[in-house]
Amino acid sequence: MSKDSLSVDTTWAQERNAAFGADRANRVARNAVTSANVMAAARDTTKMRTYSDTFGVTVPKTAEVTNQRQSGRCWFFSAMNALRHDTMTFLDVDTIEFSQAFGMFYDKLEKANSTLEYVIQTADLPEDAREVCHVLDFGMGDGGYYSFAMNVVRKWGIVPKYAMPETACTKNSSQMNAQLERLVRKDAFTLRRMHRDGAPEAELRAAKQDMLADVHQLLATCLGEPPVTFDFVMKVGKNCKADAAKLSPIEPAPKPATDGADGGAQGEKDESRASQVIRDLGITPLEFAERYVPADPDDYVALVSMPGESRPYGHAYHLTLTDSVQGGTPIRVLNVEPQVLEQAAIASLRAGVPCAMACDVMQEFPRNIEDFKYVLSLDGEDLNGLFGVDLSMTRADMIDARETSLTHAMCFQGVELDADGQPKAWRIENSWGKDQGKDGYLVMSADWFRLYGGEVDVRREFVPADVLKLWDEAPVEDVAPWSNICHALGTRD
Repeated sequence: MSKDSLSVDTTWAQERNAAFGADRANRVARNAVTSANVMAAARDTTKMRTYSDTFGVTVPKTAEVTNQRQSGRCWFFSAMNALRHDTMTFLDVDTIEFSQAFGMFYDKLEKANSTLEYVIQTADLPEDAREVCHVLDFGMGDGGYYSFAMNVVRKWGIVPKYAMPETACTKNSSQMNAQLERLVRKDAFTLRRMHRDGAPEAELRAAKQDMLADVHQLLATCLGEPPVTFDFVMKVGKNCKADAAKLSPIEPAPKPATDGADGGAQGEKDESRASQVIRDLGITPLEFAERYVPADPDDYVALVSMPGESRPYGHAYHLTLTDSVQGGTPIRVLNVEPQVLEQAAIASLRAGVPCAMACDVMQEFPRNIEDFKYVLSLDGEDLNGLFGVDLSMTRADMIDARETSLTHAMCFQGVELDADGQPKAWRIENSWGKDQGKDGYLVMSADWFRLYGGEVDVRREFVPADVLKLWDEAPVEDVAPWSNICHALGTRD
């Protein structure tokens, strides 16, 4: 092989430059992209405007849109947005928001413990071993999975947002994370040196407990101390199912309906005002979760769809060196055909129950254009036409090539079905605030989700019996965090 064949030929490049500029379509595309950037130049408004935000199957009551700000907490927001639906029904309220700051505090504390525990388990490996590098690189990040959130709820409970509100460090976590990562990495090498000097595991774990005190100190400084108890006081509806001893009416009582032309309307208005106050004083976060969050944190199945010869359907996977809560439920997913995943989500929505989902949200997504910034579809962005090159890939090839991963978690709130009961488009509740998308929501075409989506976390009752049996009984394969499977699952931040 000649040396010239290994490099880009300069004459060839000059010829390509001249040929490019001579073509009218190339000049138009170049001018559009250099002026407006890729997504704005590629958008096909004739296709985008065909997507409607009207859905035949939709959750009857949705809460106010949440906002994770500049933090990687989408997975926790998504999980809480799914859980709060049952609380809204139980309390008979239009909206409620759980404290994501409370969840973040204990997620970080648990991640620090888990990271240091993995450091102890890998202490015999060299410092540049893949396992050690992974733990130090990713152990303290914001990202996570549905199982992480359920482990936090199961162990630490939930509080309403007012009991532990957002801080500057939850709204933008980068500065806090930088110091947390430095502290934990410093502690990691202290543990490794202790092991090298012959300290037994019991001594390492005793040192780890002292290190966690410093982590707690840093977290409390950035997020505030999480409440041990708090007073749950809230205006609730007349159909609230809480303990009647904790309910009291709001005075004055609504006026009775009146007769006359406006009587019916006035009566309906007064009836809608019928409400009461719940007062549950000195309650713990675990008691709040038990009393007012009817959803069971163990009652879910994590379904993913990752096609490929090395990833057979019906196979379950566990991500090693990734679990954030030692002693909690390990992160586990079941790989299924895309239609199985979709039908489980549809069953949930038909029952009026939202469910968490995950996707590669930045693929073919015109997030920052002025109009149609809420549409995720395969025909709304003509990237092949814009560049004059074929960018298409199958989902299996994208996973193998590490072109896609499930980077963002959101919540399914509705679906439009065709005549055969198959999804045409999904309604998505996001956690980027009401000013993003369309009032905080996205419209996602079914073919986009099949290509760039690939996970739902649904209640067991909505999963077919044969799939549920696999979830309960199939052997679970441990996969390394640098494997294509782990990469495809992403970190949801």
